[in-house]
Amino acid sequence: MGTNSYAQAGVDTAAGDLAVELMKASIKATHSPEVLGGVGGFAGLFDVSFLKNFDRPLLATSTDGVGTKVAIAQALDKHDTIGQDLVGMVVDDIVVCGARPLFMTDYIACGKVVPERIASIVAGIARACAETGTALVGGETAEHPGLLGPDDYDVAGAAVGAVEADNLLGAERVTNGDVVIAMASSGLHSNGYSLVRHILANKKIAMTDTSVDLGGVVGEVLLEPTRLYTSPLVSLLADAEVGPTVHALSHVTGGGIAANLARVLPQGSWVEVDRSTWNPPVIFRVLADMAGDSLESTEGTWNLGVGMCGIVRADAASAVIAHLATQGIPAWVAGMVSLTPRDLAGFEQGAKGVDGGAVRLVGAFGG
Repeated sequence: MGTNSYAQAGVDTAAGDLAVELMKASIKATHSPEVLGGVGGFAGLFDVSFLKNFDRPLLATSTDGVGTKVAIAQALDKHDTIGQDLVGMVVDDIVVCGARPLFMTDYIACGKVVPERIASIVAGIARACAETGTALVGGETAEHPGLLGPDDYDVAGAAVGAVEADNLLGAERVTNGDVVIAMASSGLHSNGYSLVRHILANKKIAMTDTSVDLGGVVGEVLLEPTRLYTSPLVSLLADAEVGPTVHALSHVTGGGIAANLARVLPQGSWVEVDRSTWNPPVIFRVLADMAGDSLESTEGTWNLGVGMCGIVRADAASAVIAHLATQGIPAWVAGMVSLTPRDLAGFEQGAKGVDGGAVRLVGAFGG
């Protein structure tokens, strides 16, 4: 082997091939008859002939990563849940506009390909894709020696969905008197982990330490996977009676509840989200206490127990909540949309380039 070979440069193509073999079965389990060509092609192929039956088909697309939550997976050498976080971050952005996800691709950059580790990450992605009805049609694992350490990696993904134009959800459908339904999160999901790691570092708490307050090994508690809302919401929207009463959805990710909810409200509208309607999970309280801060001070960083919001017709709120309960999603009314002019000082007004409505959280958290 020459000194200028690819292997000498730190790239092991044989390990990459083995990783593909190890992940093939989990990927194929996500494939519906619409997927063509199997695993290993230059591009994934998906038959969208069914779109001919749409009056005006719209494609929805989203891309995201998991952020610094991967550092916790690496600290514990536990990689089988991070894939669900990736799917949640990507696919649950698709369903927000009323679309059904069709297919997804992933990208893993690492310092060194360890086939079993890569296969474990992809297996987690595939399981979540299967749960959300999304075909995993392709991906890429790239080895970046010298740029990333041997045990370092990052994951990203992109997905495509479809929605009939007449069924598109958004601020245009939201009206005065609609209610905000909050849907429970499973924990931190995949946002605010830089703050989490900062808090723990300041307290000199390792990911492998056991915490009585958190109820287990710190890193394992923090790796709780992101709740997947896609299938329950697709089911809700497909319900002939309840579905049409849903006017907008908001995925609570970076920026917290207020900023993300404001993005799907019409200009001139406002919502006061009532904190007393829920009790944030213990993990948020413990981390805030460690930091010496209030829960309220973290509202722009963490979801505090609300991972998705729906804006629905007021007279349908009970039916929507009941439907979500049958799908395993605890939900409750947390506020009401108003178009009555008022002083909006102290409200979050729009976010991420969207000039939407105004939102603020009021009251004290339940306990």
